[in-house]
Amino acid sequence: MGNFLADKVVAVTGAGRGIGRAVALAAAAEGARVVVNDYGVSVDGGSPTSEVADAVVKEILAAGGDAVAVADDISTMAGGQRVVDTALSSYGRLDGVVCVAGILRERMLFNMSEDEWDPVLATHLKGTFTVFRAASAVMRKQGSGALIGFTSGNHQGSVSQANYSAAKGGIISLVRSAALGLHKYGVTANAVAPVARTRMSANVPMELKEIGEPEDVAALVVYLLSARARDEGITGQVYTIAGPKIAVWAQPRELRAAYAEGTPWTPERIADFLPGTVGVDPMPMLEQLEAMARAASEKTRPNA
Repeated sequence: MGNFLADKVVAVTGAGRGIGRAVALAAAAEGARVVVNDYGVSVDGGSPTSEVADAVVKEILAAGGDAVAVADDISTMAGGQRVVDTALSSYGRLDGVVCVAGILRERMLFNMSEDEWDPVLATHLKGTFTVFRAASAVMRKQGSGALIGFTSGNHQGSVSQANYSAAKGGIISLVRSAALGLHKYGVTANAVAPVARTRMSANVPMELKEIGEPEDVAALVVYLLSARARDEGITGQVYTIAGPKIAVWAQPRELRAAYAEGTPWTPERIADFLPGTVGVDPMPMLEQLEAMARAASEKTRPNA
């Protein structure tokens, strides 16, 4: 057992499998007492079972750690509150929450139904909010704590996962808002955009050239939960970890601006002015798609 998180209490959602499980095990191995939350659903959000959360608790106890399970649905306010209440009733405090729980329902935007949109947003985005909301009230009174949300590189946009992409972009904004609103109370908030081999990454529609294991991600999360990260003032950040690579994402900001002189803007003036001045900020993923389309076209082109 290590001591990077000695005497801390950490709650992890989606902790029954994949990255969430790796985070729970790593936090326990570094001395944290862990609340293991998992509703136990399939990738698309169906067939809930509490067995997966219980199994991870057994692993932690067998290794000499301390953990309790709670199999609530964190897409509800009551479920998020129960995760926090379980920490308080079991251990008397809560020092960190890690919101990993998520599902996928892949569909092109023009075919996506409400039943494919709502559960994905509810699990990822609302599920992060419900736990953050309950945890932040406790941490504010404590004067300390760490909130960690899980996002994805897909927040840049996705060909066939608009629901997932929108949820992950929302989590980044939620994390940045939490970082700003809770800074004066000694609470940090950060996001992790992992690239690791999991049952969800198997459904990513584009090739992942850089990919690691859930344990790589867990190491970064343990650091972000620690006093070492707090003392370095790390908050409001989005980190990617993919095997040996760690990267930080840029903060959103204006790139270029232009001003109308004399008379107000009209559509015609903007059409003449904007392309050569303010211009665009190219989408890297769109450029990738266009390059793939060109390569495919060249392969099918008959020889001259």
